[in-house]
Amino acid sequence: MRFLAITLIAHRPDPVTGELKSTRARFREVLDNAVLAEELGFDGFGVGERHERPFISSSPPVVLSHIAALTRRIRLFTAVTTLSLLDPVRAHEDYATLDHLSGGRLELIIGKGNGAAQRDLFHVTPEDQWDRNAESYEVFRRLWREDRVTARTRFRPELTDAEVWPRPYQQPVRVWHGSATSRESVDLAARYGDPLFSANVTHPVEPYAELIDHYRERWAHYGHDPADLAVGAGTAGLYVARTSQQALDGYRPVFESNLAFRRETGLPVVFETLEDFVARSSALIGSPQQVIEKVHRYHQRFGHTVTHLHADASGLDATEHRRSLELFQSEVAPGLRRDLPDPPFAWGPVSPAAEPQPAGL
Repeated sequence: MRFLAITLIAHRPDPVTGELKSTRARFREVLDNAVLAEELGFDGFGVGERHERPFISSSPPVVLSHIAALTRRIRLFTAVTTLSLLDPVRAHEDYATLDHLSGGRLELIIGKGNGAAQRDLFHVTPEDQWDRNAESYEVFRRLWREDRVTARTRFRPELTDAEVWPRPYQQPVRVWHGSATSRESVDLAARYGDPLFSANVTHPVEPYAELIDHYRERWAHYGHDPADLAVGAGTAGLYVARTSQQALDGYRPVFESNLAFRRETGLPVVFETLEDFVARSSALIGSPQQVIEKVHRYHQRFGHTVTHLHADASGLDATEHRRSLELFQSEVAPGLRRDLPDPPFAWGPVSPAAEPQPAGL
């Protein structure tokens, strides 16, 4: 199994202390967390894309390019690239550039995105959001693979024998499809034989498991080899401590503050108590053995081979957060890596494209 650390770069007061970092300090924290993730042995670092409060993750290619310059090994993920809001030509240019700057460490997780404010900002409607996502992905996919593209499009000017530069480093980049609540993203992933990444953060296991089951059915429907199927899954929180009681005591202020925030802002409350949150959500809170057992339970239902964890302290102090990540990597991850399978593809650059040669060579 492989492990990613992911941030949506939320920018709001600390859930416990109430401190609000400056924008610059928050970005610095993201960069430091990415370097720490590589230092501790994580396999990937992901940056989300949101275009509304309280997030400042509107430009993942820029953030990931900076992270690429600070790291050497770790793979760089988007989580997610909101293709329903983007021009696929511009997205291709940004990410092909990042692909070169990172030496082929880029992987995309795409999705239609959440949030009415960002949808309104880009004049996208609920009725056309899925169609925009599918069209943008189809164009993006072709641009990555073909030197010249002609495409009849609804949501951007049509392309006629279009060249888009730079040509990418990887051929092709691996694209995962983010899945939270709808079958549209699941079907799109299965249709193209792409891996699926389940959000798995808001509800108990079953709604996400049903979508993954549907993905497997559609994968078979489209005639793909079952051995090539890959699923990733998120987690709702992380705090690993030496004992279960230490983990509960340490995480309780974070949970209670987040619960109050959800009630104040009118967000749905699914788990009323910390104990229920630990028992029925995907959060990995407990002793190393408890966390290992929970990942195994989810793997039995999902069959996933990649797990993402929170890169942010999210209310823990910096020392507690680092200690939790260190404990995860030293006492949780090794056994899971040994006992659970990796994705059915190499964890590295995808068939780097040959550089074009000048005429006459």
